[in-house]
Amino acid sequence: MAYTDFTLAELQKKFNISNQVVALFEGQDISPIQPSAVLTEQLNEAEHLPIKSEKARSEMIVAPVLLELRKINNRFFTIYSGDTLVANKEKGLTGECDFILAKETGSFSINIPIITIVEAKRQDIELGINQCAAQLYGAHLFNQQFNTAVEKLYGCVTTADSWRFLLLEKNKLFIDRKTYYKSSINEVLGVFQFIIAYYKEVLKNV
Repeated sequence: MAYTDFTLAELQKKFNISNQVVALFEGQDISPIQPSAVLTEQLNEAEHLPIKSEKARSEMIVAPVLLELRKINNRFFTIYSGDTLVANKEKGLTGECDFILAKETGSFSINIPIITIVEAKRQDIELGINQCAAQLYGAHLFNQQFNTAVEKLYGCVTTADSWRFLLLEKNKLFIDRKTYYKSSINEVLGVFQFIIAYYKEVLKNV
């Protein structure tokens, strides 16, 4: 078993992780961020390419967005693409992750994962939510093993055109009822920046 094999029902049965659809960022002060000229050009160019595969979406759209955020935040986090996150093999909490954002520590291997990002397979956001939820719990266990207390772990499922955010906190999974879109990439960047600002505060002494 691996992250891709889990459903929300199985996560609740095996690990007592409940789930709820909520207005995840309601009432929060989230400011849209205008994309740089470089990112705008990259996304515009991508519009004219035959992007058919998950790999293409990752390379042409998702990765540039994440690199933009890394630059904005002075390399506070590093980006792992296609790496395997091993939390507990016996329980099936292992597998390759599309993207993991981890606090930048200079480590070559994954260290302090804070955000997991899943490319929705077959453009199916629901399937992506299952996988992302499992990866979030895996990241939680991974951090525990290395004595890093991170109370909130955020995730995102994307088709590159649409973006849906998740939060795991104290064995409760909260799924944002709102979907954000590439056509409003400034809102996507704003939400990510809100999340990263949280980690900058809680991990400032790590």
